[in-house]
Amino acid sequence: MGWRNRQGVDDIANQFHYYRLTPDNRILWGGYDAIYHYGRRIRPEYEQRPQTFGKLARHFFTTFPQLEGIRFTHRWAGAIDTCTRFFAFHGTAFGGRVAYAQGFTGLGVAATRFGAQVMLDQLDGQQTALTSLEMVRRRPLPFPPEPVAYAGIQLTRAALAAADRRQGRRNLWLRGLDRLGIGFDS
Repeated sequence: MGWRNRQGVDDIANQFHYYRLTPDNRILWGGYDAIYHYGRRIRPEYEQRPQTFGKLARHFFTTFPQLEGIRFTHRWAGAIDTCTRFFAFHGTAFGGRVAYAQGFTGLGVAATRFGAQVMLDQLDGQQTALTSLEMVRRRPLPFPPEPVAYAGIQLTRAALAAADRRQGRRNLWLRGLDRLGIGFDS
């Protein structure tokens, strides 16, 4: 396939895919179909969603048509740690003795090294270039209560999918969220 140097890859869509080669030369493929369940519920049965697995398989074969017909050996799902700005926020608790990072929204693998350094600086009580960043100092807006949260998330998911179909052009809803500091472009 010409995949040299074993780089990890993701696309630039709002609802993105990520993929990389495993040590035994299989392709790890994921992302895209983040589902929100009313009331922020987390249940084991939500982790087995055939519609999502089918959609991801179709997207895989669109990306790799030469692999049509192979079968997938594993699948997984689970809750996504998110916040209204769709990337991590940081803080401390217990008088600065505990540091945390939350809300990675599926971007944690790439961002955890940064998050760890921020937390180490916070625990050390140091004012550094990292702890001075607005994205570290400022917390995201909280999600609203139900049913407003459910309606807003479903509207946002539909708008993100529409933007992906329109080469990234964002509609009025997404531009409004951006101005409020909510979402990927906040």
